Amino acid sequence: MFRDPKLPEWLPLANIGLGKDDQFTVICKILREQRLAVAMHEGPCNDANLTASKRKKMIKLKALAVAAILCIASTPVFAQSALKDILDSGVLKVGTTGDWNPMTVKDPASNSYEGYDIDVMTELATDLGVELEFVATDWKTLVNGVVAGNYHMTGSASISPARMKAAGYSDSYIAVEIQPYTTADKADKFDGWDSINNADVKVAATLGTTFEKMVREWFPESEIKSIEAPALQHQEVLSGRSDVFVTSNIEGATLTQKFDKIVPINVDAARAPTPIAMLLPQDDQVWINYVNNWIKIKKARGFFDETAAKWGL
Repeated sequence: MFRDPKLPEWLPLANIGLGKDDQFTVICKILREQRLAVAMHEGPCNDANLTASKRKKMIKLKALAVAAILCIASTPVFAQSALKDILDSGVLKVGTTGDWNPMTVKDPASNSYEGYDIDVMTELATDLGVELEFVATDWKTLVNGVVAGNYHMTGSASISPARMKAAGYSDSYIAVEIQPYTTADKADKFDGWDSINNADVKVAATLGTTFEKMVREWFPESEIKSIEAPALQHQEVLSGRSDVFVTSNIEGATLTQKFDKIVPINVDAARAPTPIAMLLPQDDQVWINYVNNWIKIKKARGFFDETAAKWGL
């Protein structure tokens, strides 16, 4: 048995994140498993009374103990779940862009938000029993904000392989498909997707969005104009600086109601049907599990259908 819980000075234990008692316990366990039950002195193995055989065993002991501590030291220490942070702080922080009508729309005058996403996040915060804080972001930094911990989650975002490399997703609760739009005075110029892919056509897309990636892939012959938020791609087309933009059927329906000049381009079928979900920290399975189970409950109770109907989705 160890005669003294004080650890020998030769063990490099100072910076591994374990308390002295924990370190001692770990070493004891390893030594027992190795069946090397020999007496450990407080200092190095230099006692003249030790036999050569015992000295060799002591050297093995120290090597095993050091190896064990190094293994423990190399084990990553995970941060606490966002769920605990939310409950401890009493605040749910949600990143939202405020420029995707009717999902999330910011009123600059009041600095407040409204939309489908806003209703969903308000309900989630209510069920958590915490306050809700919206953190302004944009599409090109949306994922970075989750990774950096600027907010606990985002509102709705399309699920894409590129985003999945850095962030996690909740289960999907709504889906979109993509359609092209132009202005009424230019509608006769276009008939189908292929008619847009022309060097004479300027296609606007908000920088950093899935739409930008899509138009670059779909219309390699067209001139792609990347629009920096807070400017909007449909505003670029309404101004006459661009001819076409693509967006979801969700936003498209809202824009055609709001602006008489915006019309859908006639195509055989919409493209890229895509599930929509919330972005979450990739390695926080506790928080992901909570959100996913919350979504299941709310789906079963009709909350998402009711909210979609409210916003004409």
